[in-house]
Amino acid sequence: MATRSTVGWHVELEFREDDDDHTRAVALLRLPDGSEIRAHGHANRHRVDSPQPRVGEEVAGARALNELALLLLGKAHEEIDADSGRVSHPIHV
Repeated sequence: MATRSTVGWHVELEFREDDDDHTRAVALLRLPDGSEIRAHGHANRHRVDSPQPRVGEEVAGARALNELALLLLGKAHEEIDADSGRVSHPIHV
């Protein structure tokens, strides 16, 4: 029977609100191999919407996490290719 191990990752999200209309997010993932992946997201409030900073954070954060996921998939496929000597076919979400 194979030994199982548990690994945990923590993603950090940081937000910057330039004014009432623009929110930017940065997502950072530090992996056990020492590498880091950083991704960005943004949100712009429509002029007819009321200011809701929390909603801007949610939209910008979701976009940053989406980019983070795509970058992580790319990193995994690069490692597959380096290890196997062949070209893998990443799934594009």
